[in-house]
Amino acid sequence: MHFTQPYLRTVFFASLLSLSPLIQANSVACFNTNTGNFCIELFETQTPITTANFHDYINNEAFTNGIFHRSEPDFVIQAGGFKVINNTEGNSLAPVETLPPIVNEFKISNIRGTVAMAKVSGNPDSATSQWFVNLADNSANLDNQNGGFTVFGRVLFDGMNMIDAISNLPLTNLDSNQGLTAVPTISTDGTQIVPVVISAIDISNTSGVFSDNTLSFAVDAGSVGILDVSLRLIEDSPNIVFELNPSSVTPILLLPENGATYSPLEGTLTIPSVMIDSTTIVTNVLMKLTDASSFQFKLISMEQVN
Repeated sequence: MHFTQPYLRTVFFASLLSLSPLIQANSVACFNTNTGNFCIELFETQTPITTANFHDYINNEAFTNGIFHRSEPDFVIQAGGFKVINNTEGNSLAPVETLPPIVNEFKISNIRGTVAMAKVSGNPDSATSQWFVNLADNSANLDNQNGGFTVFGRVLFDGMNMIDAISNLPLTNLDSNQGLTAVPTISTDGTQIVPVVISAIDISNTSGVFSDNTLSFAVDAGSVGILDVSLRLIEDSPNIVFELNPSSVTPILLLPENGATYSPLEGTLTIPSVMIDSTTIVTNVLMKLTDASSFQFKLISMEQVN
């Protein structure tokens, strides 16, 4: 974005010094379960090793038919450790086959709604397949234990409603030998108890994400450089207007293949695609810089694809 050149150069170099961990727009994983759906934005820019590892488990279907095997009210719910196996004798639970442990990438605080990797006590570099969602602000605890627990994503849109619903389910001891003593479960007919099962995971690779009235994306800002930024929605009638959040500006080395572009000459911002909820993506988003002093952009046009 062109904005004001001297101002953004100052922001750019200040960001180089601080490199504070900020929410960025990356790929989004949407989970379908027998209790409902939720989506997670994966922080690929900040935690590339962890997100690549998470993608590997998704791609090899280790998480498909996986369950939430641990629930600690007002703390975390955890998945990635066990999955449902279908056989001739019926369904059973089996541990997820794990890949080699990964290096810890702790950078982002474990606040409510963030998603982090579980690991072995006393070994920061021991995370494999298990992950959890923070139900509360656990930063005072989890940011300071075992090298810090690596946050690699955040729950998007209204997904925390579903996460909270799972955390409020009754807990059942399914197998104490495997540590499955606090499994959130669903009573289907009054007698049969079933866990929360992930039936499918869909990955979306959009240019940006709009969640909680904030639009996050990576952009080629010309001479200023390539940046991750967030725009806040400040008006939705009669015009849709966004304003730059200066604290969100973070320099990155490479523009994603589907990254946004800003034309200083025309004052136009073009974002190829934006995910606005778990089922809707808009494309060819065009915005116009209308106030250079406060870096406000008005939405000019967009197309809805689903």
